[in-house]
Amino acid sequence: MEPITLVLIGLALIVCAYMAWNIGANDVANAMGTSVGSRALTLKQAVVIAAVFEFCGAFFAGDAVTDTVRKGILSVDFSDPMVDAAFSQDIAFGFIAAMMAAATWLTIATRYGLPVSTTHSIIGGILGVGLILEVKHDTSLIDWEVVQKVVMSWIASPLMGGLLAFFSYMIIKKTILDSENPIDRSRWLAPILAFPTFFVLGLALQFKALKGFISRADTNGWIEDKRAWLPAKEDGVFDPWAENAWIPINSVMLAAFIGAISSLVLYMVLRRIDITEEKRGFRGVERIFVWLQIITAAYVAFAHGANDRSNAIGPMAAVWQVLSSDGGQLMEKAPIPLWLILLGSAGIAIGVMTWGWRVMETIGKKITDITPTRGFAAEFGAATTILVFSMPFLAVPVSTTHTLVGAVVGVGLAGGAKAVDFRVFGKIAASWVASVPAAAFGAIVLFVASGGDSLNMIVLLPLSFLAIAFAIWKSSGEIHVEEALSDVGGDGHAITPFELFHEHAEAVEKTVEHMLEAVNLACDDKDPSEAIQSTIDAELNADHVKTEVRRLASGDLRFGLHVSYDDFLYMVTRQDRIADYAQNVAEQLTFRPLLEDKQAKKNLKEMANAVAKTVAKYEDAVKALRDFTISGETKAAQNNLAELIREVNLMEHEADVVEAKAAGYVFKNGEDSPLAAMHMYRVLQRLDDVANACEKAANAFLPILNR
Repeated sequence: MEPITLVLIGLALIVCAYMAWNIGANDVANAMGTSVGSRALTLKQAVVIAAVFEFCGAFFAGDAVTDTVRKGILSVDFSDPMVDAAFSQDIAFGFIAAMMAAATWLTIATRYGLPVSTTHSIIGGILGVGLILEVKHDTSLIDWEVVQKVVMSWIASPLMGGLLAFFSYMIIKKTILDSENPIDRSRWLAPILAFPTFFVLGLALQFKALKGFISRADTNGWIEDKRAWLPAKEDGVFDPWAENAWIPINSVMLAAFIGAISSLVLYMVLRRIDITEEKRGFRGVERIFVWLQIITAAYVAFAHGANDRSNAIGPMAAVWQVLSSDGGQLMEKAPIPLWLILLGSAGIAIGVMTWGWRVMETIGKKITDITPTRGFAAEFGAATTILVFSMPFLAVPVSTTHTLVGAVVGVGLAGGAKAVDFRVFGKIAASWVASVPAAAFGAIVLFVASGGDSLNMIVLLPLSFLAIAFAIWKSSGEIHVEEALSDVGGDGHAITPFELFHEHAEAVEKTVEHMLEAVNLACDDKDPSEAIQSTIDAELNADHVKTEVRRLASGDLRFGLHVSYDDFLYMVTRQDRIADYAQNVAEQLTFRPLLEDKQAKKNLKEMANAVAKTVAKYEDAVKALRDFTISGETKAAQNNLAELIREVNLMEHEADVVEAKAAGYVFKNGEDSPLAAMHMYRVLQRLDDVANACEKAANAFLPILNR
């Protein structure tokens, strides 16, 4: 083999590894983005799980032999004399250009956190190569029917994924979340719902993820007939007992067995754990679906690694076949060497662990709010859609990315159109449309610039890598990988805006408790100075928590299904005023002595106690709001929140009655000390402000109940 050929092969392998890295960096969000968004997994945990399952799927379950012309875009008659060494070399050079162009486009998309299709990117690259080869060799190569199917899938797969995810979530909502006792209902209904989930995953695992393993088992004689497990490639029927069944009975039975065992295991687990206990930031129904979501996410990662590995090493296998053989002849099939499988698998895993977090954030946080129930529904909808479209009776090369994004939008729409950020979705959809032409254009430019000459390609590829490395370096200062993955060993609980909002409510209540102590001491003719200072300090601490709530909310959409960002900030402001007014009450006590009248002071203490009770009830309402958001947003939790809001309003009214009685007494009996009487009245007014602030803050929750 000539040295220049060896150099070219080495550069092609680097391009292949770069493509595999991009596949891991961009497509990993398909598997783990919803789990990160719902907080079922920390970012670090998601990256580790994704890397392991992506690698295992790519290394153990991928095909041992690949079509040299991937995805059916190019229709090449290998018996035609035109397919000679010169044509084969052009194909090899074209595939190098296609991999480089597709990988570059994926780098750009990942840099901006846009989940695009690696499958459609490599299709675009091959399409660009096909256009050039058609002109150069004066022949017809591109199968435009396949291209048409790809374009149709931009709409069909996200739409079907969205519909399945929407209805899956609505089934969960109607049967479990809206029941009178959702926890008891989920204990026996969740295992039933798990059966179709694992049945679909069982079929998909055989047809998609393990097709390479089954094919190898058939070749080695481990199974008698792979047709008993894999669907017929053509002329199939829907009769599962037929020899040419689309879905063979053996596969159906195995999938049913997997579903039944999984349902039984889930039923036994739910009998032994206390799902009412808060753990990892969840309780109740959401705790159940955390595990279901993680399992489906692990499957998607495994299946993705098994399928999309060939997007990187499939073209490289063809390049290796042409450049390493004596005759330089392209064949219809190309064996994949073990070292090439390892290269592609490792490249995907490394891509997951380095840049994968960028796209995870988009899928999990920027489109809509994701909870474990919604994340599970999205992944189930996506897995079912991909299985249906991959069956031979459709055989449409759909994108896992497109399908899952559609599913995420679908579950978001279950909470209303306002729950979905369509600006983000619009950018994602635009990047989908741009994938094919962008990769095609890049492949055309690189192939034409090389002129089909090895030396030119050897010069162009390093220059391309230098340009890409410079671009990555310039953009690496925003969020460092070490920071993004700093939560290693965490419990998966990243605090949500509503949880921190409850912490702020507790800080506000603590301020009011110190205020109550100050009022009682002043009314008992004792020194309230220490209690007044404690009130001021507590209010300052509440301000610090308030600042953190606002900071968290500015970059977190996990309240998006409940209220808008502006409405949430309004809730924070209303709650903060409770502490402000409480501090004002305490400070009023330092201005001058209270009216020297035992009954007036007794009335003031009664008013302060009524206000403190109102604040305590308000804190209960905020806690119920927090529980509503972490326990599946059940109907029962919603009703509990509504009742607590009503009780806050009633208690504020009771405080008004006490305030009116106390104020009337002061005006009636304070004529001898008008300044002291007016001062006590102002203290009563400020206490009334605290109670009124509670009522307004609680009523600010009403949009959540009426959305």
